[in-house]
Amino acid sequence: MLESILVNPKTGTHWTPAAGKVSKPPSESLPKKWKTHAGPVSRMQSSIRTVLSVEHGVGDGSFIALSLEDHEVRKFLKDDLPLLQALDIDVILPGWLREAAERRVRVRASASAGSSGNARLEDALNFNWTFSLGGSDISAEYFKRLVEEKREFIRAGDEWFRLDAAWLARIREMMETAEKSGWTVKDLLFRDLEEELGTGREEAEDEDEDDPLFDFLLQHSLKDAVERIRSKEGIPETPVPSGLQAELRPYQQKGFDWLVFMRNHGFGAVLADDMGLGKTVQLIAYLLHARESGNAEAPSLIICPTSVIGNWQKELQRFAPEHPVLIHYGISRLKGGDLEAALESLGNGLVLTTYGTFMQDHEELTAMEWDAVSLDEAQNIKNMQTKQSRAVRKLRGRHHIALTGTPIENRLAELWAIFDFIHRGYLGRFSEFQEAFIGPIERDGSEKQMQRLRAKISPFLLRRIKSDPALKLNLPDKLEENEFVPLTEEQAALYEGYISETKATLMEAEGFRRRGIILKMLSRLKQLCNHPSLFLKEPFAEPDEMIARSKKLERIMTLTADIVDRGEQVLIFTQYIGMGELIRHCLSSLYDIEAPFLTGSMPKGRRDSLVEEFQDGGFPVFILSLKAGGTGLNLTAANHVLHADRWWNPAVENQATDRAYRIGQDRFVHVRKFVTIGTIEEKIDKMISEKAALSADLIQSGAWITELTDEELNDLFMIG
Repeated sequence: MLESILVNPKTGTHWTPAAGKVSKPPSESLPKKWKTHAGPVSRMQSSIRTVLSVEHGVGDGSFIALSLEDHEVRKFLKDDLPLLQALDIDVILPGWLREAAERRVRVRASASAGSSGNARLEDALNFNWTFSLGGSDISAEYFKRLVEEKREFIRAGDEWFRLDAAWLARIREMMETAEKSGWTVKDLLFRDLEEELGTGREEAEDEDEDDPLFDFLLQHSLKDAVERIRSKEGIPETPVPSGLQAELRPYQQKGFDWLVFMRNHGFGAVLADDMGLGKTVQLIAYLLHARESGNAEAPSLIICPTSVIGNWQKELQRFAPEHPVLIHYGISRLKGGDLEAALESLGNGLVLTTYGTFMQDHEELTAMEWDAVSLDEAQNIKNMQTKQSRAVRKLRGRHHIALTGTPIENRLAELWAIFDFIHRGYLGRFSEFQEAFIGPIERDGSEKQMQRLRAKISPFLLRRIKSDPALKLNLPDKLEENEFVPLTEEQAALYEGYISETKATLMEAEGFRRRGIILKMLSRLKQLCNHPSLFLKEPFAEPDEMIARSKKLERIMTLTADIVDRGEQVLIFTQYIGMGELIRHCLSSLYDIEAPFLTGSMPKGRRDSLVEEFQDGGFPVFILSLKAGGTGLNLTAANHVLHADRWWNPAVENQATDRAYRIGQDRFVHVRKFVTIGTIEEKIDKMISEKAALSADLIQSGAWITELTDEELNDLFMIG
């Protein structure tokens, strides 16, 4: 009951009219001695009624006496009480209501599975729900009745309790869903059950973590099963297949065990070991196990970049010479009925193809039921809207595996695409993922959502890094350093002239056009930092003349010559075909060093033979396009790496460096990155260092550079 009362200032006694006079005006309901106050009391009643949001009927001047439903009490406390207090109108709350606001209703959901005490991932979850009010248990039936009646204030014995009706309704919904859906232990990993069940608890509970409003308890064996997936500890060891011609390192054995474990329990897997730690041999061991155990009833499929298909062929011949392999690549590849016949005879062997070939034949390949489908360099499907990414995600296999040294090469959107391949729909629709994670993490830097995303992906992702001492890799040391070189006068003049010509256009542009201009300017200026002839699109002149126009080219020549003189080998990476050809031209003419240049257009057979020849010491200098030679190749014969020009995504450069710094390397590796002083190269290098923390926190972005402010762009493009 919400009612007005009169208070005697002398005695403190409270007065309300008799029940029969409540609806009458104060002039009739007040005692005779107080009749003189009828006017002010009536006006006060009217004023209070204008504040109240609850229904108050007729009789604006009469005494207020309203019977409120639960939701009206909540509305009064939330909206009217603060306003009345602000107007200096005293509101006296009964003691039970003050205490009820501080009381708590506790809910406990105990989940168990497996009658033998050993929970398996396929076992159905059994829920036992208990409820208590003020330390006294109540039945589930009584709880359901409270929800149905939408009660917010209830009395138990001599005590009153205030409930959060919306949260209780949510718990009721979860109870019904759990009963109808038949959740399994596996669902604990695929659903945020604790989070879903705990909806609303943050506002209701105090800071005492040992006394929660909601408890979600797991049976001990069930907790162990889930923790084993999340921690990857205690995974059963699998005997190495007899057909594997290799001795697995301890961490590789664990990776192999993990892949088999994930297969046995129907979980997709992302093997994201650092470049050079042997993801290939771990996957080959897995494929051999599936075949030798009789577990595979259909062929498996591996899709890889064209640049590494030769490497896969050699690794398969080396580690699994008896494993049947069909190379589906090139103009002479089988199609139609011939392909069907070959696959029939292949049995549970392996089909190896490239992303490009897959796109040409995707209708045939996506129509098949595969055993295992594996993507090497899985970041190739990162752009989820491309036809290639969509087609790959339609592949149907008993088990999906993604291999990548950089699971998030640029944006979280790429992580979504990879996980949509291994578990369709696991991270929800992309729009939902964008709202829940991409925006809060990339825009707002939300640590809470970062932690939540890590928790969601960690059960399905295994990543080991070279610097982890627990792996006991015994790799040689690696030194990375910048080689700073100045601009020549010609370069500086061209640099300033180009900035003056294009800066006004850049500052006026917006959106997509602005990003396009920035990328074009960056590319043009980086070519200018390499050599003026590349910027001016001039033909090559005599080497001595070319070297005089670029200190960077001069330094690359002298360093390379010194390395060759010491009998060592070097990899030179560049983003630009012109720069690679220029380096090759000068080495040949000045030092009689014939250096092959590996680009994306080089035929596979030629590329494979060059890699093999370099590894055998056939030539000392190997020039590589950053994109074509940055992944998949094993070039441990080199113990020097030169990056002729910088990339604004450090992951791309690190992948290229890892062609030499990987397992099999037994010498000190010296990496030099060329930076032209005072130019965008130096400023990008500084920005990369400042943004390195983002890479460690799940994000590696190459797009950040197009989102710089006008002030940041001014600084970026200015010489100095």
